[in-house]
Amino acid sequence: MPPKTIAAAEAPARIRPSSYPPDLVAPMAGRTKHPLGDIFGLKNFGVNLTRLAPGAASSLRHAHALQDEFVYILEGTPTLITDAGEAVMAPCDCAGFPSGTGDAHHLINRSDADVVYLEIGDRTPGDSATYPDNDLAVRMAPGGAWVYSRKDGTPI
Repeated sequence: MPPKTIAAAEAPARIRPSSYPPDLVAPMAGRTKHPLGDIFGLKNFGVNLTRLAPGAASSLRHAHALQDEFVYILEGTPTLITDAGEAVMAPCDCAGFPSGTGDAHHLINRSDADVVYLEIGDRTPGDSATYPDNDLAVRMAPGGAWVYSRKDGTPI
């Protein structure tokens, strides 16, 4: 039976730091994700407690076709980068990214201290994402696994 409460920072970290192809994982060095929703058996949305060391990125800049995303900053001052530009965030700031807009986003820690935030996203079947700054595309296969390819469709 899942626990009723946990200390979020003590949740096990994700074993595999990134599912991106090996040639694209460097920006996420220094990112640690603690999947919280999985501990409780949540199926419709995921919740991660994420820590970014100085210089680390939350992800490659991306936009989902079907999945909404939300971030809430707990500690530190990450820089949010979207198609509209950049904004420095602070504790208690939040941002949401509706699906289907094409507005690509990610966080980068350009500060000297760690950034800690909650990220929440739904798990809509059949989702896909675009990565405007990288030669990368992804789609969700039946069963929920992410399948990456190059933008021209070449499998990775």
